[in-house]
Amino acid sequence: MKINETGIQKYLSQSEQPMFSHCWLKQTTFAAALNPGAMAEKLAPEKRHAFVHNGQKAFEWEQTLEEVNMYIELPKNVPTKLIHCVIQAGHVEVGIRGNPPYLNHDLMLPVKTDSSFWTIEDGELHITLQKREKGKTWASPIHGQGSLDPYAADQEQKRLMLQRFQEENPGFDFSQAQFSGTCPDPRTFMGGIHTD
Repeated sequence: MKINETGIQKYLSQSEQPMFSHCWLKQTTFAAALNPGAMAEKLAPEKRHAFVHNGQKAFEWEQTLEEVNMYIELPKNVPTKLIHCVIQAGHVEVGIRGNPPYLNHDLMLPVKTDSSFWTIEDGELHITLQKREKGKTWASPIHGQGSLDPYAADQEQKRLMLQRFQEENPGFDFSQAQFSGTCPDPRTFMGGIHTD
């Protein structure tokens, strides 16, 4: 790979310049020699969000540009074959067969059912919901329940925007980049996300 160092230096010297009128991206470094997968891991969610209902954790969740992941701790001594999980485009239902559902809610936004799935590992139900709108920031997996506070929602949007930059520019390390001001919508910024 041939690197145009003059172009890189020009790009890096402009990293303090506004990307548009109300957002600045700072501290971007060129990392062509680094593994792009390692850069993506640095921008993965640091911790899961917890949805607490009546003082008890109902589930935890996190998101990436393409998916929302929900994690539900399963009751001990319940055979996994009794776990019931149905994922529809705008709804999720989880429970134990023969009992009322534990979760039976509309989703915050529609998902792709053909690429959404669930698995059980180490006593935890993991539901992977494939976003229909890649890059859309979800405030919660469940419509009207447990939405992130404005600060946490802004942090999620910033992290997803950096994931988008990393995906579109794999030779750069955006893991230490910071925004000042309002972060743009990762789904629509500068012409939107390019999908396959």
